[in-house]
Amino acid sequence: MSGNGKKRPPLVAERRYPANGAGKKKKPTARKAAAPARRKAAPKRQKPKSTLGWILLPFRWAVRILWAFSWRVGLVTALIIAGFSFYFAAQLPPMDELIDGRTRGSVTMTDYTGEVFAWRGDQFGGMVQAETVSPHLHNAVVATEDKRFYRHFGLSPRGIASAVRINLREGRGPLSGHGGSTITQQTAKLLCLGVPFDPAKWDTEAAYEADCRRSSLWRKAREAVFAMGMEIAYTKQEILSIYLNRSYLGAGSRGFEAAAQRYFGVSAAEVNPAQAAMLAGLLTAPSTNAPTRDLQRAQNRASTVLGLMQDQGYLTAQQAQAARATPATLSESARQQSGGFFADWVMESGPEFFTRNTTEDVTIRTTLDQDIQAAAEQALIRVFEEEVREGSEAQAAIVVMSADGAVRAMVGGRNISATGAFNRATQALRQTGSAFKPFIFATALDLGMSPYAMIDDAPTCWKRPGSPDWCPENYDRTFKGPVSMVQALAESRNIPAILVSEDVGRELVRNVANGFGLDGDLAAGPALALGVSESTLLDMTGAYAGILNGGSAVTPYGLTDLRIQGDDAPLMDATNSGIRERIIREEAARQLTWMMTKVVEEGTGRRARIDGWEIAGKSGTTQGSRDAWFIGFTGDYVTGVWMGYDDNRQLSGVTGGGLPATIWRETMVEVLRDKSPTPLPMTIPQPPETTGVLTNPGGEVLDTEVMNLLDNILNSPSN
Repeated sequence: MSGNGKKRPPLVAERRYPANGAGKKKKPTARKAAAPARRKAAPKRQKPKSTLGWILLPFRWAVRILWAFSWRVGLVTALIIAGFSFYFAAQLPPMDELIDGRTRGSVTMTDYTGEVFAWRGDQFGGMVQAETVSPHLHNAVVATEDKRFYRHFGLSPRGIASAVRINLREGRGPLSGHGGSTITQQTAKLLCLGVPFDPAKWDTEAAYEADCRRSSLWRKAREAVFAMGMEIAYTKQEILSIYLNRSYLGAGSRGFEAAAQRYFGVSAAEVNPAQAAMLAGLLTAPSTNAPTRDLQRAQNRASTVLGLMQDQGYLTAQQAQAARATPATLSESARQQSGGFFADWVMESGPEFFTRNTTEDVTIRTTLDQDIQAAAEQALIRVFEEEVREGSEAQAAIVVMSADGAVRAMVGGRNISATGAFNRATQALRQTGSAFKPFIFATALDLGMSPYAMIDDAPTCWKRPGSPDWCPENYDRTFKGPVSMVQALAESRNIPAILVSEDVGRELVRNVANGFGLDGDLAAGPALALGVSESTLLDMTGAYAGILNGGSAVTPYGLTDLRIQGDDAPLMDATNSGIRERIIREEAARQLTWMMTKVVEEGTGRRARIDGWEIAGKSGTTQGSRDAWFIGFTGDYVTGVWMGYDDNRQLSGVTGGGLPATIWRETMVEVLRDKSPTPLPMTIPQPPETTGVLTNPGGEVLDTEVMNLLDNILNSPSN
């Protein structure tokens, strides 16, 4: 009992002592035996008692160390990334300053009526905003490029992981091919991670953009940090607006407004689901998928985009099916694709600082007539399809201009939709053959010689030291004796042309040809008369325009008005700028025009005749039939046609009076359709009562250089 007077409950002996030791107290050692039970409360602190525990112990310690290290490194890395993100965010300018990032301007070309037909440079149709574009366009871009755009903070781990998995599955490196980039990351690329274009570092904007698109682990890391900085600095709508304005969408279009105008002739705010899907589909491969290049390919890609829009709830099944049933098509101006060669020529011939290297958005009104352009293109295609053997690599070029040199149409080759291609109308220097002969007779007429003057078409030789005499022939290998100058031109006879050139003086003939715009190196000897010198089709057509306008030289031109977009006053006004100084008397030009009508009516150009129209012209075929020409004019237009091979091979059975004259006629039949015949400005001279016969004055001795030239044209075809 205790000393407090209370009765304690009885102790149960069986619980305190062993059954056989009732009444006995347990030895003190029994309390010590209970101590190990307290130590068992922390078994993890004991050393492993099994083999598996000993094996796992190092791994447990490694995991603990790695975790302790990783979370600390991760924290530091996150702080660094956050710091750089906020740094980039602080450096970014207001959104409006990033909308138009072009380093060069654009050129929009209109025909003579003011209708747009071509674009060059980087077109920017004006600023659009994510809130103001067509909802279909907004949804198509998000569905195609980044369906989680409004749910991530600049990066999409799921998108990156998916892209890496696809790249590895397709046998590429993890960063090659699919990038898993968000719209924010793509916008960061478009901004070149904030690095501006520096002409001292990059020669061209293309090199700058290629450098911006380089893919490396370090660049990907910078891109990710920059993208997060953009998410800090701008709202989602602002980021999407930058993307919509800076994306390249093919055919020189920068931004969705320019592309909508370029392809469909509507604003980006007005595009329907089919058009929106096609525009969004261009983002992956703008040049390849451009509808101006391959409309069917663009429509197929748009169908895929429509499927994505339906899957993500932006379109119902019925709306998607309706858009597929009526796919987007090009506007009429985009569909025409007219004047590619002409537009290239205007860009090359115009002032460099307002065409090729413009930093402004420029509008150029040109001399192009799209109806005439279409007639020329269709004529060339039709003749090659119907009269040239399949698989032929022969080429042709056409130029149509007014008498003042205003170029109305230009076809530089059989690929009429090409841009930036070799232009055979302006860049190919080819021997002119007998197409040069009108300038010989122009010189003679200007000196007062009558078109009826008689010339002896007889075997004629020139002596050359140390070699046999040179005795040229006519194309038909016959000689007709005394013929008039009119007949000599109509039948393109070689001997009379040489005799007239020698009689009036080669230097004077050369001066007249130069005056009319044939500025190349003209032959120094009698070979001058047979057209062994080279010229372009554009220059030859311009020289014939000088005959039509009464003897004044012209400079072929295509630009009539140039102005900065938005300005009312033109910076350049080149209207009627083609007429230059007079070269021959007007009377001489009018007589020559009459002589050239005989070429078409009775001579080598009969294929060019058009019922009811007065036509003057001249054919030309060079040595070995390597070049074939026909250049002719009505009262309103001068049209030149050249045909040949780019590698200077021989044409098979083609002369200037053949296929080139046919192409000329096919072109002009369409040009003159529904027009009233315009008389040619010509004078029919009165035949003189008597006339002498021009002959070789005595067999001039030719030096070696001259004879080498003559050897090249010996027996040359002349029709």
